Amino acid sequence: MTSALLNALPAIPRNENGPIFHEPWEAQAFAMVVALHAKGLFTWTEWAETLSTEIKAAEAHSGCDSGIEYYSHWLSALERLVISKKATTPQGLHALQESWDRAARATPHGQPIELANDPHSRQTNA
Repeated sequence: MTSALLNALPAIPRNENGPIFHEPWEAQAFAMVVALHAKGLFTWTEWAETLSTEIKAAEAHSGCDSGIEYYSHWLSALERLVISKKATTPQGLHALQESWDRAARATPHGQPIELANDPHSRQTNA
């Protein structure tokens, strides 16, 4: 990722080496945004504006934002943008979230969560 793109998001948690993540999902959400931008789904300006709108809405709703929620806003902005760009639908996102949830509940502790572990998916694909 170029420093120009990173500099367009001054609130992003970072240290001297670049972005920092507290949980694996934060890095994955970050990577999805970078990959979808690289594929041309949206411009970096569109992304920065969508993320800014999401953060401002959350601040208006709760009155403050400690920064811990940054990647939750990132994920919400990503969902909003892929729906507005018609890369998916709200129903498609909801179905995928449910499938991941079922897969997580069906995955033994310590094992990687994979969509193939969704029991509903196995039943409909069998």
